[in-house]
Amino acid sequence: MQDLRPLVVIVGPTAAGKTDVAIELAKLVRGEVISADSMLVYRGMDIGTAKPTLAERQGIPHHLIDIVEPDQEFSVAMFQRAAEKLIIEITDRGNLPLLVGGTGLYIRSVIDHYDFTPADGNSELREQLKQQAARLGNQAMHRQLAAVDPVTAQKLHPNDIRRVIRALEVYYQTGKPISEYRYVQKNNLPKYRCRMFGLTMDRQLLYQRIEQRVDLMLQQGLVEEVRQLMERYDTWGTALQGLGYKEIIAYLKGECTLADAVELIKRNTRRFAKRQLTWFRADKRIHWLCLENYSDKSKLAREIAKQIAGELVNA
Repeated sequence: MQDLRPLVVIVGPTAAGKTDVAIELAKLVRGEVISADSMLVYRGMDIGTAKPTLAERQGIPHHLIDIVEPDQEFSVAMFQRAAEKLIIEITDRGNLPLLVGGTGLYIRSVIDHYDFTPADGNSELREQLKQQAARLGNQAMHRQLAAVDPVTAQKLHPNDIRRVIRALEVYYQTGKPISEYRYVQKNNLPKYRCRMFGLTMDRQLLYQRIEQRVDLMLQQGLVEEVRQLMERYDTWGTALQGLGYKEIIAYLKGECTLADAVELIKRNTRRFAKRQLTWFRADKRIHWLCLENYSDKSKLAREIAKQIAGELVNA
């Protein structure tokens, strides 16, 4: 184990304060933050993602933030490659990598043995499949996927056409279902000297923080941010599905009132936080810390530093 590179992972639901705690911890352990948030990668999407400003980062290096445009695709395979490379670079500098975020699959792709070998896309094949979907319909494409990769088809709704097409693209390129690349279960050897911490709090308090955060986003100019993005980009990829963005887009298109959009953001974010907790609770490697047991984020960070002292950093 001592030959493995050290890694601290901080997870938890949205609005739990992961970024703040990570910054305080980084000050104590010469840490650098690797963001594991699937929406922070997009440039120009700042308010709706609660992206930490340069001032809020307090000089702590943050990685994998603002690296692609909203109309570009960014996959978990691309994240995995970038994060693993960063872990090597950070530890070679003598610093401690802190993998911080709430995107569960991003986290798992780094700490576990996920194989995304066929991840590089074939734009020509993808375009053919898109045209086929436009001609035949989503249900037909889903049936096509079920015939070659029933495992993935069972997990995908027929209307999730982007992922259906991606799965078909992988199969037609490699002759192998995408489901076979996801997780190499037979390899259970650790990849890193890893300690995982989860931040939690009373559910009603978390929901209150979520609602306060959404209200703050509106005050900071979320509607104008989305308006500018819509003017700048003709098409969006996965970014379009970001919480806070798809609802405001619906408002700007006249499909609902602003009040309705805001309520939808709050409701959808609460549901998202619940799904995040369900995902992370299933991972027994995570040591949970309740924020209500600490008077401030600095004390919580000191507790984490204490727990990893001598194991991942010099005591």
